[in-house]
Amino acid sequence: MKKLFLFVAIPVIAIVGAILALVLLVNPNQFKPLIVEQAKTQTGLDLVVDGDISWQFFPSIGFELGKTELRNPEGFSKLNIFKVDSVVIDVSVTPLFSKQLEIGNIVLDGAEVSIETLKDGRKNIDVLTQAQSEPAETATTATSTENMPATTSEAPASDWSINLAGISISNAAVEIQDFQANSFTKLYDVNLSLSEFAFDQWVTADFGAKGEANQQKFGAEGHAEFKLAKGFAQYSLRNIELDSSFSDPATKMDTIKLTLDTFEFDKANQLGYQLKGNAAGLAIEMQGQGSLTVDKALSKVTLNQLTLDAQFEGDSLPQSPMKVDMASDLSFDMNKSHLSFVLEKLTANALAFDGKADITLADIPKVRFALHSPDIDLDAFLGLDKAKEATGEAKGEQDDSKESAPQAEVEPDLTALKTLDVKGDITIDKFKASNAHMQDVKASFYVNRGIAELTSFSSKLYQGSISAKAKLDARKTPASYTVHNRVKDVHVQPLLKDVADNDMLEGTGNINVDVKGKSLTPTGIQSNLVGTVAINFADGAVNGINVAQLIRENYAKIKGEKFDETEGVQKTDFSAMKATLKLDKGNVSTNDLTMQSPLLRIRGKGDANYIKQTVDFTISTSIVGSLEGQGGKDISELRDVTIPVNISGKWSKPKYKLVFDDVLKQKAEKEIDRGVEKLTDKIKDEKTKEAVNSLIKGLFN
Repeated sequence: MKKLFLFVAIPVIAIVGAILALVLLVNPNQFKPLIVEQAKTQTGLDLVVDGDISWQFFPSIGFELGKTELRNPEGFSKLNIFKVDSVVIDVSVTPLFSKQLEIGNIVLDGAEVSIETLKDGRKNIDVLTQAQSEPAETATTATSTENMPATTSEAPASDWSINLAGISISNAAVEIQDFQANSFTKLYDVNLSLSEFAFDQWVTADFGAKGEANQQKFGAEGHAEFKLAKGFAQYSLRNIELDSSFSDPATKMDTIKLTLDTFEFDKANQLGYQLKGNAAGLAIEMQGQGSLTVDKALSKVTLNQLTLDAQFEGDSLPQSPMKVDMASDLSFDMNKSHLSFVLEKLTANALAFDGKADITLADIPKVRFALHSPDIDLDAFLGLDKAKEATGEAKGEQDDSKESAPQAEVEPDLTALKTLDVKGDITIDKFKASNAHMQDVKASFYVNRGIAELTSFSSKLYQGSISAKAKLDARKTPASYTVHNRVKDVHVQPLLKDVADNDMLEGTGNINVDVKGKSLTPTGIQSNLVGTVAINFADGAVNGINVAQLIRENYAKIKGEKFDETEGVQKTDFSAMKATLKLDKGNVSTNDLTMQSPLLRIRGKGDANYIKQTVDFTISTSIVGSLEGQGGKDISELRDVTIPVNISGKWSKPKYKLVFDDVLKQKAEKEIDRGVEKLTDKIKDEKTKEAVNSLIKGLFN
């Protein structure tokens, strides 16, 4: 029993003796001048350690520092750049007797960091970077210190060597005040812990923080494992997980998750991400993965096989829910600030795209892209077809109700165009917009510092083609624009039927549009539009009016004859129709309308107001063929007589009127001409002939 007691007591006595020797022989306060001196040397700032440095024996042997503060440079609002309530340093005992301070772990509790930027751009952390960039001065100071004679009996602090193994931070806070940008960011509950830190071994790190910036709130916590080589020349990471959240008055992201299986330079590292929350009235849920590669020089980052699987829901979407899938590759050259993006596929419900883009970052980023889609039904995607039906139903329901007051029109805000440098090409195999069907659509455009230009546009359209150019200048408000449009050999009736549900006009159409204007409000466009529209239709017909029948009917009434009122086909054929329309701020006019057919020759002139939607147009019709060809009896008496038809009133209910006073006058003149010829043939005296001629013809002047 005695031997057993001695066996147990001897180690205990030895440990107690070692601790007593440590306390009696090693004074931890002798490190205070060293710590203060090193802080001044490394940062150029004053370090204040409040109170003595004391030993800690539980749970491990080490030092405990009380309140410690690193002072701010002069001129800043806060007293300290760094403050901590307590610092606990674990140390290895044996090396202390050889004047070696081997620190196992440093625990900082309640640390506070204040980063401040003044209005003139100076930062309180500038002094830290400046101190690190002056090694020569530091070396000189250190040499001078070593050459100074010792003033105490204690061993000088410079006789000790210090090695740091790791650090743990808890309940820390960081405040970032920028008076230049008038912003404030606060981080709190900042925690960091490292376990069993050692070079060339995997170390586990757990971290977390919460923060606020103006009305934004965010939080993050994570886990990672890393391995450092001696000299910090190389490092590797693995099992990286980051979970965060974000919210502001318009956004609430409950889940923002990032995972990285491994991270090593010049190797492919598997990346995953997940996001879930609400933003701008949309419920968002997305996830994806990719392969991340970063070179050792930190000059190029590539993310290959990047996928996106997302779903969006919300009333502001044209279709809800909207399913979005994407597969792409991207690379970023850090030296050139250049991003290359290859889009293998992008689908949004029924829409599908592929293409590529190149972006060079600068004050105004330079964007170049090419985009392709096999089929786009814009009406279905935007819900315009359903909206049209709903609008029609709503109109029917509200016919008897009072009309709501019109809303004030506002010019669109185009200031964002001044910050863009974008140029691209778009190709679409099949395209539908406003119910018009196009094929082989090709468009090239650019936006550069407030100017947007459609440099080229071409498409097949109803067995014909369309080409266009346009330019928008948004550097001033209201914006101004020019449009040049060419429609060639387009079958007009199916186009009008699809777009306007109107089949009034048939034929093959050629239209040239050259217009310009300013303002992009509906009223502004109508009020400021000027230019010309040249129309040339061939082999067509005007539906809804049978000119031949109208002539027969009115002529029969004038002669007091009975007319067969059985309505024939309401259609007037023509072989060619041409006109040049002049647009002038709400009014459209022409004086060269011509239409030719086997029966008729038509000329027209007049104007229409597309703001008031009124028309006052006179069509002069000459009969050159047989009316029998238009399904009626022949009226040979009207051959070569010009008949004016006036169209007036509202567009929705135009009125047609034949001016038969002129018709009868022309017919009478022709009959009198024939009679005068017979009469004057019998008169031999020329002067008498002239007198009779003048007398009779003067009746019509």
